[in-house]
Amino acid sequence: MHSEALVTYLVMYSEAPLLFSLPLRDGAHLAPLEIWHAEEFAAHMDRARDHIRPWVGASFVTTDVAGARATLTRYAERQAADGARLYGIRRDELLVGGVMFTDFSAASGSCEVGCWLEPSAQGHGLITAACAALLDWALVTRGLHRAEWHCRADNERSAAVAKRLGMTLEGVRREAWPYDGVRHDEQVWGVLGPEWRGLKR
Repeated sequence: MHSEALVTYLVMYSEAPLLFSLPLRDGAHLAPLEIWHAEEFAAHMDRARDHIRPWVGASFVTTDVAGARATLTRYAERQAADGARLYGIRRDELLVGGVMFTDFSAASGSCEVGCWLEPSAQGHGLITAACAALLDWALVTRGLHRAEWHCRADNERSAAVAKRLGMTLEGVRREAWPYDGVRHDEQVWGVLGPEWRGLKR
């Protein structure tokens, strides 16, 4: 599953992890989201909020610039400790979504990858390409052993991404995802480092 060019590109920047703009496809690129992007992130949330609200953590769906800045600050602080990280997907220079390490632990050798996207950017393979870049960096460059993907059991688009990435559905956490007064089942997908490195992209 690996693109040799992508792996080479990531290794070149291994000392400054993903602090660059990585071309994806259809005029889109992946780059870090930082605190100074708060106004841009808030405007993006205005476009994406209703669409992503059922599928992502409630604290992520901010409603104003202050909330956007708080989210970006939280991720910046965790990245400074070699933890969670947040990256935006821009298409024709417009922020349309992103991917993140919702959890990243070099000590335990594991991470969790997540994503979100505006409706206008769906159907172009942007999330799959962006998540593949994160998994390459985590499992190849950083040498982590395991990556996970969590999603609501009824989120067919999210599960389809996990499948395209070559992940295995490892189990279902029953009624673990509360939303709007209803508890939903949560799927847990995973891929191990040796499995990922053996896949051909």
